[in-house]
Formats: sequence, C-alpha cells, structure tokens
Amino acid sequence: MAILWFKALHLIFMVAWFAGIFYLPRLFVYHAQTESSDVDAQLKIMERRLLYFVTPFAILTLVFGLLLIHAYGMAWLQASGWMQVKLVLVAGLYAYHAYCFKLLADFKHNRNRRSHKFYRVFNEVPVLALFAIILLAVLKPF
Repeated sequence: MAILWFKALHLIFMVAWFAGIFYLPRLFVYHAQTESSDVDAQLKIMERRLLYFVTPFAILTLVFGLLLIHAYGMAWLQASGWMQVKLVLVAGLYAYHAYCFKLLADFKHNRNRRSHKFYRVFNEVPVLALFAIILLAVLKPF
C-alpha cells in the first residue's frame, strides 16, 4: 500500500513541477523580447516567484521517486534498464531546473545575452524529456 501512496505523490508533485518548468522558459521568451522597463520589472518578479514556487515540487518529486526505488529494491532497479535510462533523463531535468536559477540571475542583473529564439528552443527541452520519461515508464521497453 505504501508503494501506491509513494507513486501517487510522486506523480502529483511531478505534474506540479512540470507546470512550472513548462511556463518559466515561456516567461524568459517574453523577457528576452521586451524593451519596456515596466514589463522587465514585472517579469523579474513573476520568474522569481514561479521558480521558487515550483522548486519544492521538484524536491518532493525526487523524495517520493527515491522512496519508490527503495520500496521496489535494488535488484528491481538493476534489472530495469528502462528505469536507469529514465533516471539519466530525470537527472538532466534537475540540471535544467538548476540552470533556470542561473538564467533567473542573469535576467535579475540585466546580464541576459540570449535571444527569445534561444528560450523558445530551451522551452521544448522538458517537453521532450517528459515524452521520453512517460514512454519509458509506461512501455518499459527494456
């Protein structure tokens, strides 16, 4: 029964986390395009609040994911090649999330040198990772 609770909470916090990391780069797109100081100031507030709001969801996603792995056991993890690939992708998402803090700081200190086109592409990274992760988790191809 604990595994089902861990799985449900893992999914709930993952969905909440992804809502934020889908939207934050979209704010970066708008921020990179703006020439208005008022809009710039508003976007700085929105970006900071959003990133700090979703970070606990990222942490809780990790906590409940690790509890699931622990509950299933190391033998299961070693035999589940799909999970090992998923964990590499998830590690990449946490690196992506951490990089968002660097980008946030760049905007905060008016150091952004990237175009809105960069942020449009950057915005697609978590979408592609999510597709791959869901397919791995559902299909368990290896």
